[in-house]
Amino acid sequence: MKTNKYVEDLRSKSAAELNDELVAAKKELFNLRFQNATNQLENTSRIKDVRRNIARIQTVIVEKTEA
Repeated sequence: MKTNKYVEDLRSKSAAELNDELVAAKKELFNLRFQNATNQLENTSRIKDVRRNIARIQTVIVEKTEA
């Protein structure tokens, strides 16, 4: 599955790389919301995907800090 591969890739990254990816995902989410507000966004399901990816990244960060 695509999500399992994505999570495996996240788990292989360091904490600094995860934080960089989290910042990039949050910026992307901001841009998507801005485009949606100005009716420029065609694929609105992308917002949901990015939100889930942010949650996945945060989950892996918590797993790494606990272990």
